[in-house]
Amino acid sequence: MPSTTTHTDPPVCPLYVDLDGTLTPTDTLYESVLLFVRRNPLNLLRLLWWLGLGKAGFKQRLAEAVRPQPDRLPYHEAFLQYLRAEHVRGRPLILASAADARIVQEVAAHLKLFDDCLGTQAAGGGPNLSRAHKRAAIEAHARASGHTAWAYAGNSRDDLLVWPGSAQAVVVNAPPAVLAAVRREHPQALVFERQRLRPRTVLKAIRITQWAKNALLFVPLLAAHSLVPQAWIAVATAFVAFGLCASATYLFNDLMDLPNDRVHRLKRHRPLASAALSIPAGVLLGAGMLALALVLALAVSAGFTAMLVLYTALTLNYSLWLKRLPLFDVLLLSALYTLRIGSGAVAAEVELSSWLLAISIFLFLSLALIKRCAELEELVEEQDSAAPGRGYHPSDLPVLRGMGVSSGFLAVLVLTLYIDSQNGKALYAEPLWLWAAAPVALLWIMRIWFKTARRELHGEDPLQFALKDPFSWATVAIMAALGAIATRGLPFWTP
Repeated sequence: MPSTTTHTDPPVCPLYVDLDGTLTPTDTLYESVLLFVRRNPLNLLRLLWWLGLGKAGFKQRLAEAVRPQPDRLPYHEAFLQYLRAEHVRGRPLILASAADARIVQEVAAHLKLFDDCLGTQAAGGGPNLSRAHKRAAIEAHARASGHTAWAYAGNSRDDLLVWPGSAQAVVVNAPPAVLAAVRREHPQALVFERQRLRPRTVLKAIRITQWAKNALLFVPLLAAHSLVPQAWIAVATAFVAFGLCASATYLFNDLMDLPNDRVHRLKRHRPLASAALSIPAGVLLGAGMLALALVLALAVSAGFTAMLVLYTALTLNYSLWLKRLPLFDVLLLSALYTLRIGSGAVAAEVELSSWLLAISIFLFLSLALIKRCAELEELVEEQDSAAPGRGYHPSDLPVLRGMGVSSGFLAVLVLTLYIDSQNGKALYAEPLWLWAAAPVALLWIMRIWFKTARRELHGEDPLQFALKDPFSWATVAIMAALGAIATRGLPFWTP
């Protein structure tokens, strides 16, 4: 909402409104770059080539290739309400932006608030409509419209060259230094305060709660009953490296999926989708975390570094295109979970059991299918035709449910076969206790599928749901207790 700064009623003069960072908290240029790269990663080379055309030429070429959909852009709601009120009272509103003119026109047409618009027109030999060029264009437009005075709404340092010619300054989402500079010349400026970037927002963006998944790296140590301190230290370091790497790939995934996330009931509140975290900040944060992850991985071992690089490559491919391929996406998700277990074995330098691999593949395939089914259940409720950015339709639900439940049951079947295997008898003094774990695991799998069918997961990741679910924690405790009893060799009653 506007600050409590007192101001007098401005003269009825046209209000020229900046687009990037003002009307929308994001930047349509960065949005366009992401759309272009998402179409084909090799387009990065074309972008580098176009930089030689200058700012106006670069924007022209990019706008010819891709343009963000206005209905999938975030908007500064408090400022938008102010503009609607000004529009109702008959004030002329003009959208004036350095963005390509076609983008500006499409946004103006979508919002239906603006009487006219100004944008960069490189095709006509025009300059990049920023700073002094924007002020000159606004002054010329105001004169041509018969107005001797005009007002301007902006947000950035570039706008400091525009405000001096205005009769009224409206400051939206501006950094403190810019706001202070404006107030020196326009002490009665109307201000819409900048939302500060909070640590909680950053932690939400990197999905710090998802680090719990990396506890899978410790599974090989636990399965091997290893108590070697060096191995535990190595896996703990690997845990942090994997967390940093996974967070970086989550950021990249969110950047690539911005348009789809913004139409999702829950994902639209993510920091990048809502523009609480800017695109440049997301890119820098992701790159920094990925670099630190590689440094820590090298400190563990070359083998673990190779596993981390493989995980990163698979995740990036998933973000770019594999997640839009039905069935391939869930197979890759289960493989990424299993890769965590393999990475833990490499970091700890313990042998990876084929039994453990088989159980994890089937279990995580079931969980990946739960995630897709939960999303499709929401579409059924909303009567939508397809999942945005996915290759599934609500009609796929029955077959996906069947595959998911079967995969979960197969994981338990492999567990029961393991009990009487040579590995089971070698590692557990009394492996018969593990039979009690089978019905516990079956109950957990049936329950989470039951909740998915009842739409009680609300599109949430099943592992994130499990972290907040007391029943899931009780299941883990019972399974751990049974494993400890089987290891210690407490006699198992047999008739």
